[in-house]
Amino acid sequence: MPDKKLAGIWIDTEKAIVARNHDAQNVSEFILCKPVKAEIQHGNSSENAGNNAEITNRNKFFKEIEKLLTNSQEVYITGPGVTQEELKHFLHDTAQFRDLKITLGTSQKMADEKVLETVKEYFNS
Repeated sequence: MPDKKLAGIWIDTEKAIVARNHDAQNVSEFILCKPVKAEIQHGNSSENAGNNAEITNRNKFFKEIEKLLTNSQEVYITGPGVTQEELKHFLHDTAQFRDLKITLGTSQKMADEKVLETVKEYFNS
């Protein structure tokens, strides 16, 4: 599988750690990308405004992750809670990622290097 462009993500509501084995064109060893941090909204004038801000911020968060996945052929997403499922649906609702093979896992918080190890293990690299 070394010729496939692969990516793995550990994600929760506050940040995502992405490991991938490719840049725009070339496949190489897995490397960690700079963590993507979510904007957290505090103090809104109404519940409706708060919900809208939360949705907008989550979409911005997912779009930043999406940029790191460009050209990936297969993605493994893990983390606590349901954020990984939300990201999977977000990606599959995007034309570019509609047919992307995405596998979900569940895991507790882990250090960046542990994410890298977990992704390598998952893809047997």
